[in-house]
Amino acid sequence: MKRLVLASVAIATLMGAANAADMPRRAAMPTKAVPYVQMYNWTGAYIGINGGYGWARSDFSAAPGSFDTRGGVVGGTVGYNWQAGQTVFGLEGDLDWSNIKGSATCAVGTICETRNNWLGTARGRIGYAFDRFMPYVTGGLAVGGVKNSITGLGESSSTKAGYALGGGVEAALTGPWTAKVEYLYTDLGRTSAPVGDVRFKANTVRAGLNYRF
Repeated sequence: MKRLVLASVAIATLMGAANAADMPRRAAMPTKAVPYVQMYNWTGAYIGINGGYGWARSDFSAAPGSFDTRGGVVGGTVGYNWQAGQTVFGLEGDLDWSNIKGSATCAVGTICETRNNWLGTARGRIGYAFDRFMPYVTGGLAVGGVKNSITGLGESSSTKAGYALGGGVEAALTGPWTAKVEYLYTDLGRTSAPVGDVRFKANTVRAGLNYRF
């Protein structure tokens, strides 16, 4: 009887093992792929508009002291960027109508006045891209028209070349659109006046909207 019980147990154990071997293996849980997010690429040409406000300092050599000038600017922009890694190199040019002007008494009964009529720049840019956000520094050539006058002595107009330095931040919006805010310091040197000459230098803060191709 004891042998019969042991034989039955052995047979049951073997049959259980055989059935377990015949059972299909449990399917492995599918692994979800990590989505690939492509970084924004700044390479390419663009055009845009810009506008802002400038304040300057006008210094007449023939009159004591200097005075402030200020006013709005608005115009167009064109440029091109090359991206290498996270570094972005660019060339940018702009041409703005300017109404930066001011006047002050420079002698008894005499008013000295300065007005910047237009301002253009051709600059290089170097930025560092944090995906869709790029701070940058910029610098290059500045050219502008400056009109100076002294009451009773007439007026003079000059087109002068100087330099522009500054920096800003640009951000990619939706589709091909980007927006920027920048500061430029511009020095056009000395321009002619009815008597002597005038030193003109300006600070400008501008916002811009660009369309990339």
